[in-house]
Amino acid sequence: MGGRLFAVVGPSGAGKDTLMAEVKRHRPDLHLVRRVITRPETAGGEPFEGVSEAEFARRKVAGDFVLDWQAHGLCYGIPRSVDRAISEGRNVLFNGSRGILGRAWEVFPGLTVILVTASVPVLAERLAARGRESKQEIARRLARADYQIPYGPPIRVVENDGSLDHAVRDFLGVLQPESV
Repeated sequence: MGGRLFAVVGPSGAGKDTLMAEVKRHRPDLHLVRRVITRPETAGGEPFEGVSEAEFARRKVAGDFVLDWQAHGLCYGIPRSVDRAISEGRNVLFNGSRGILGRAWEVFPGLTVILVTASVPVLAERLAARGRESKQEIARRLARADYQIPYGPPIRVVENDGSLDHAVRDFLGVLQPESV
């Protein structure tokens, strides 16, 4: 029996990567996808593979990604390793983009979306604290915070405005088979 695929999406600063890492501590059986991004690995944040734009383009042409997209001036790719993990029966989580969910659902009809949300003041505080973006870039990210998800997969919402423990509990709850 194959595993299930979960796309974890939400506005920048909602805490997707923090929640995924914390949930992995409680559920070591989960496979967290390590995205490929055209950003230096020294930029921090999630564990990802940083590559040049030329390397990303080469890998895209070679078919190394099951999904890829551009956002915030960067290219993002989900490696084909997700196929293997799913076929091995593992439940797989990847940090995705709300804008690619329609395409992701076409590629993975059993996809479930976990939408991580937080209020705009909390998002602004978190984005400023991570120190990666200018005030203008933060404003652009906040303007997209209420982006509507396109048609497609079932969506489960995790509010991440309060304590991390509360959000982790809610996230673990949506991973249960009876919730999906």
